[in-house]
Amino acid sequence: MEVATKKIELRNLTLDDYIGLKEAMIQAYSGGGVTHWNKKAIQKLLKVFPEGQLCVVVDDKVAACALSIIVNYDKYGDKHTYDQITGNETFNTHDENGDVLYGIELFVHPEFRGMRLGRRLYDARKELCESLNLRSIIAGGRIPKYREYADELTPREYINQVKMREIYDPTLTFQLSNDFHVRKIIQNYLPEDKASKEYATLLEWNNIYYQEEEKLINVPKSDVRIGIVQWQMRLFPNFDALIRQVEYFVDAVSDYQSDFILFPEFFEAPLMADYNHLGEARAIRELAGYTNALREKFTEFAVSYNVNIITGSMPKVEEDGHLYNVSYLCRRDGTWEKYQKVHITPSERDAWGMKGGSELKVFDTDCGKVGILICYDVEFPELARIYADQGMQLLFVPFLTDTQNGYNRVRLCAQARAIENECYVIMAGAVGNLPRVNNMDINYAQSAIFTPSDFAFPTNAIRSEATPNTEMTVIADVNLELLKELHEYGSVNTLKDRRKDLYEVKLKK
Repeated sequence: MEVATKKIELRNLTLDDYIGLKEAMIQAYSGGGVTHWNKKAIQKLLKVFPEGQLCVVVDDKVAACALSIIVNYDKYGDKHTYDQITGNETFNTHDENGDVLYGIELFVHPEFRGMRLGRRLYDARKELCESLNLRSIIAGGRIPKYREYADELTPREYINQVKMREIYDPTLTFQLSNDFHVRKIIQNYLPEDKASKEYATLLEWNNIYYQEEEKLINVPKSDVRIGIVQWQMRLFPNFDALIRQVEYFVDAVSDYQSDFILFPEFFEAPLMADYNHLGEARAIRELAGYTNALREKFTEFAVSYNVNIITGSMPKVEEDGHLYNVSYLCRRDGTWEKYQKVHITPSERDAWGMKGGSELKVFDTDCGKVGILICYDVEFPELARIYADQGMQLLFVPFLTDTQNGYNRVRLCAQARAIENECYVIMAGAVGNLPRVNNMDINYAQSAIFTPSDFAFPTNAIRSEATPNTEMTVIADVNLELLKELHEYGSVNTLKDRRKDLYEVKLKK
């Protein structure tokens, strides 16, 4: 007996297909509590984004369908609902300039299951995503068999068992086999989906061919990745050996796509060992002879490793003949800025003859406005408050302390600066001993990233911190948008509630 060959066609949906679409959807979701699309909604979809509406027709009968829109995903994030992402099915959320193809529907008529029509639709969606140069495909996926396991498994446990192929879920298993990964579990995504117990998986397929449009380059970031180097003091045979160690850390931290790297105050002090016989004042000036070369190397690394570097600090003899404690911001675009430590400690003044700087300035970067205070400077709240008035979001504090007493002065003041100025404070110190370098022989540190103290931040106001007295790196993300929300809607408003009618802090020059 001769079996009739079925004619299968993948094409864009038209309004004439609506009756067939309605029938296929009713059959596909039979008993699942999901209603079919009305004709007005399909008409709107075809109007705003016709190329995103796909169907498979078998012998002129609608057998499967995939509907989608384009969204600017940053507007919605991972915590959205189906109604939010579709604008309550008005599709006014469609944005032709968006970056994500969002799948709002995909179903196959039961009569045609087993013909791999869903795979054809997924492949067509991927092709569309690539041709439109969109970053990814994202969709909320049902988990219709979850109701059978809800009494014994959490959604997370259920999904993990589906991933391990210990449970077959007709929707999730299919999506995972089509190179999608689960970004998040969403609750109340589709309230009428009783089979999934109102849970859904947020799924994503990444377009590896995506090319970011030129207009999106250099857009300020809200999530910023910070890298800290907690540096072990050790003797180096020469300048090149120290530079190799510096580059090792820059390479390692930049591998995590960090936006900033912070080194400690006077991390290059081991180079003074060769001049220890000259006395402290002469030795520090000999060390200052390496400063220009260090800055040039940091500038080179910032560009080649694509990361902004705060160079810790180093001594520098300026044109006026005085010795200063300076820190450099080396941007990844090749430019650099300098900060001179304002408050010189008694030991810096008496042993080295250092002088304090007289300029306070917030620096612009591709990841927000940053300020630098070197060690002792952070114990003077006026400086950070002046920075805050200039819009500072990130305060970098390279430090060097010999005892826990000294360390705690810096740490506790740094935490206070984060709270009172509604900013993040990042501090990096050196650990270990230098027996052949006078005035640098012992060191104590626990580097950290401090946050304001409110509901959006860690309860202890510490984003991340290092193990005390151990060479290591700290890498963590901070969100600059949270600072804006804190400033406007925080439990308290330390910047806005200042009594400027009674007092003020301002620069005299």
